Amino acid sequence: MPMRRREFVSLIGGAAWPLAARAQEPGRTYRLGFVIPSPRQAPHTIAFFDELQRSGFSEGQNLVVIPEGFEADTEHLAELAAALVKAAPDAIVAGPALQLRAVQKITQTIPLIGMSEDMVAEGLVATLARPGGNITGISLLSLELDGKRQEILIEAVPGARRIAAMADAKATPSYHLQALEHAARSRGVELSVFLVRGPEEIVSAIDAAKASGAEALNFLATPLFSVPGSQSNRVVLDRVAAVRLPSIYQFPETAEAGALAGYGPRIADLYRQRARITAQVLRGIKAADIPVQQPDRFELVINLKAAKAIGFEVPATLVARADKLIDERT
Repeated sequence: MPMRRREFVSLIGGAAWPLAARAQEPGRTYRLGFVIPSPRQAPHTIAFFDELQRSGFSEGQNLVVIPEGFEADTEHLAELAAALVKAAPDAIVAGPALQLRAVQKITQTIPLIGMSEDMVAEGLVATLARPGGNITGISLLSLELDGKRQEILIEAVPGARRIAAMADAKATPSYHLQALEHAARSRGVELSVFLVRGPEEIVSAIDAAKASGAEALNFLATPLFSVPGSQSNRVVLDRVAAVRLPSIYQFPETAEAGALAGYGPRIADLYRQRARITAQVLRGIKAADIPVQQPDRFELVINLKAAKAIGFEVPATLVARADKLIDERT
């Protein structure tokens, strides 16, 4: 069965909250904006709109989606945020932290439904239970999950003495990297960190990790590496296959797309969860009154076909622990 959060981290804040149910106003058309790295037609984005329709908000009927804002790059966030706020949406789906901050700089009144690595540590909300301000959404437990993925990677390559963490230079905090380095040392493994500042640096960073003697790669939580269907995610998978290194990623779907392993919540489930929060906001509940939620269901997916392609044998103990295996029959 899929692993749950309580197996490795104590529950922080409840996801169940006693909010009065409210219905959308008859005859009203709602406007929704986006500032997210995901493509409009990505499976998880489609899941978002499917769930929003289940909640009573449907494009072409009572919902208008402002088209700009999908696949938002980090170089033009200020201009995009300004144009979006000027369009006066009822709510904006934004994230991770860079995107949320860009929009919040311009508006403190339009509700923002975010998803970021650690909303409290990033200073986006006051607390999970009482976010305050105009931001609510999902906090991804990334510090704990990146550490868990590192443990899985070390188990996958039991003889490794050096592994690499691939980090987003614009998003991954130094304290996060220090915690991972300390955890690796406690296991007798040296962790080398490679900072990537944008998609154009992905290939050179992977090559540098390979040249440094790293025997495995942990792609830390960030849309730069792990958004299924994105161009940068495809670049990552292709280059890792070329250098023939075992690697692990933020979302199970990445393993289903051809990576060796993925551990975490499913991004499609997160986007459905986010859609339900969005529906609450569109119905008039203030973002400040909606507790920030966290994922509580995690899956380990291992792709044995990918392992075979790079000449790597996954230990039987790890195969036995996987929630899903992808092999020649899959």
